[in-house]
Amino acid sequence: MKFNILFILSFCSVGIVAQNIQNNPGSNHGNRFEQLGTILPTPNIYRTASGAPGHGYWQNRADYNITAYLDEDKRNLKGSETITYYNNSPDDLDYIWLQLDENQQSTVKKADFQFSSTLPQSTNDQQLKVSELPVKDNGYGVNLEKVTNASGNPLKYTINQTMMRIDLPKTLKKGEQLVFKVDWNYNIPNRMKMGGRGGYENFAEDGNDLYTMTQWYPRMCVYSDFHGWQNHQFTGRGEFALVFGNFKVSMNVPADHIVGGTGECKNYDQVLTSDQLGRYRKAESANEPIEIVTLDEAKKAEKNHSKQRKTWNFEANDVRDFAWTTSRKFVWDGMRVIIPENNNKVMAMSFYPKEAYALYRKYSTKAVAHTIKTYSEFTIPYPYPVAQSVEAANGMEYPMICFNFGRTEKDGTYSEGTKNGMIGVVIHEVGHNFFPMIINSDERQWSWMDEGLNTFTEYLTEEKWDNKFPSKRGPAWTIVDYMKLPKDQLEPIMSNSENIIQFGPNAYSKPATGLNILRETIMGRELFDKAYKTYAKRWAFKHPEPADFFRTMEDASGEDLDWFWRGWFYGTDPVDIAIDKVTIATPDLDAIPMAKEETYTVDKPLQNEFQDISKIRNKEDKNITFDVEKDKSLQDFYYRYDRGQEKVDNSKTYTLKKDENAALDSKDKDKFKNITAYQIDFVNKGGLVMPVILEFTFEDGTKLYDKSSAQIWRQNEKKISKTFYFDKKLKSIQLDPMRETADIDTSNNLWSNDGSSTTSSKFQLFKQKQDGPVRGGSNGKVNPMQAAGKKS
Repeated sequence: MKFNILFILSFCSVGIVAQNIQNNPGSNHGNRFEQLGTILPTPNIYRTASGAPGHGYWQNRADYNITAYLDEDKRNLKGSETITYYNNSPDDLDYIWLQLDENQQSTVKKADFQFSSTLPQSTNDQQLKVSELPVKDNGYGVNLEKVTNASGNPLKYTINQTMMRIDLPKTLKKGEQLVFKVDWNYNIPNRMKMGGRGGYENFAEDGNDLYTMTQWYPRMCVYSDFHGWQNHQFTGRGEFALVFGNFKVSMNVPADHIVGGTGECKNYDQVLTSDQLGRYRKAESANEPIEIVTLDEAKKAEKNHSKQRKTWNFEANDVRDFAWTTSRKFVWDGMRVIIPENNNKVMAMSFYPKEAYALYRKYSTKAVAHTIKTYSEFTIPYPYPVAQSVEAANGMEYPMICFNFGRTEKDGTYSEGTKNGMIGVVIHEVGHNFFPMIINSDERQWSWMDEGLNTFTEYLTEEKWDNKFPSKRGPAWTIVDYMKLPKDQLEPIMSNSENIIQFGPNAYSKPATGLNILRETIMGRELFDKAYKTYAKRWAFKHPEPADFFRTMEDASGEDLDWFWRGWFYGTDPVDIAIDKVTIATPDLDAIPMAKEETYTVDKPLQNEFQDISKIRNKEDKNITFDVEKDKSLQDFYYRYDRGQEKVDNSKTYTLKKDENAALDSKDKDKFKNITAYQIDFVNKGGLVMPVILEFTFEDGTKLYDKSSAQIWRQNEKKISKTFYFDKKLKSIQLDPMRETADIDTSNNLWSNDGSSTTSSKFQLFKQKQDGPVRGGSNGKVNPMQAAGKKS
């Protein structure tokens, strides 16, 4: 075992030297460090190799003018919309596609992606249902009344489950716009029994409903450069791909209802009492939440079901969707939030029934404010005028409004778990304003691009809310149980949302954990945060794809992360790096060689035994000349020698002095008698490579940390070794001491100096010869003795 003693001297006080002495290509190569190459789509004028939108990037848009009528007695919604669709694509369109999401609630109109079923060992009367074949219509789903052009002429359409194609009488060419109208109605489902994101919840004690009106209108599908029409069926899981546009929406509801929706209400002065309007105006400049509709007013409204009606008018610009809520049960509070990055004055508001009052009054609006401010720091400044949280016993997100859970016990008490869960879900759902409401990814295809990125940023936001917040997703150690599962129970993150079995861990936790590992362990916060903000800025109000994210993170940081995307996002291997063996070596001081003189005689320069065709032709080429005096940069010894311009005197003998090139003197022994070398052998049992992070604990109680990047595995992905030299004795070595790599088995991460898994050896010390470079020097000249020298 050889090493440079001069290098050792410079580190003698602490004694760290690391080297990879395991280089066995025979056990390599799994290609974990190869570039993603053709796995990623080819860059083009729409999407560049840097991950930014190209100079030819385009996207279509759709503006909506909608009127809605809520029949509370029949629990039916009737709507009419005028859509203006802008074809900004380079393509001519003969048809367009719309989404009819409410058909998912129908027994006969839904996409009907079935799951296999087996005979249960036991069941109950609620689960036991006699099979009816053919399946009967349950009366839910969209009922189209008419589809016409702007002049009222019928348009031909075809419904395929949750999708509707409208065949255009005239091709919609590049740069043109289409105006058409749709009238429809549907029976509002009881979402507490039937599931789903939108519907009503009935409160039996007071006989009132709370409505969450989501996916409630026929919505345009995305037509994009990377997919064409995104018209994959809605099955209830894979969420939404939507186009940006401006909305004007009017909702006609019972007069005692309170309405919250995407965007800003334009007629509060017509629908609120004078007291409520005054409180709203006060909340617009308040630094603490103010009740706009008080608890007493909400309780009073619960008792009297008005037969009068009011219309609430909302407007929202540059949003991809519109959702709203209505109920007479709502308490409503709000406060002003200023986003420093763009000086945007935002109304943060919350709507909640009395059943959630003790929690929501205290935390909800403050959590909304904290979320938009923190996300603005890590991504882009929040651009909208409103951010709202609605307590509706579930969690779901839409532009400027989201629905969350968080009810107390009947006496108003609640557990820490309920409180933390409520705060976490508010942060998560409000955070979705950024992913995917603004950075508008295709949720139907890639759930992780909104859920994973949002869950990661949620974790950062929870940490800033409370450093001790018990986050369930984000820290590396929280994903370990999932990564331990058998391979047949895992899918890559890069899986279509409909095909994922472990949806929560796969779409939320694993991508969030991966981003946290990138930030804390692989890239560092400064590089990561810059790249992450760059991605958000580049793709705000646009349609990013995975490659755009991967490429931007590398482009803005200067880090080659293809190995990480390949392993963490495209693979299912876990991290399990183990300390296999530690070899302890001490200097063999008695074997130090004594200094002696060495002599060199000059010989002809070494040349290749075979002169290839290029060398022969270059030598014979008269156009290739060499002028020593005119071109100092071409003073190459071999070039001159081969052309007779350099002479070598073979009769001379050169003696190297002892102090120029000698072994260690005996007086140096004392300097190195306390140095101990430790060779640590690691094995990659899990398959996924990661940085190697070590904590050394010495017998005197001091500690030392060392970290090697994942690149240490490049030449051997299965086994590596690292050697350290210390001038004091080690007590233990801990691998991944902070559990920051998601290692699934920490039992093999500790070595103690008790003799187990340890071997001992000796190593010799010598001083390395300093012959200098073969060619070049301070003036570019070559010493003939160095270039042609031979040891005798």
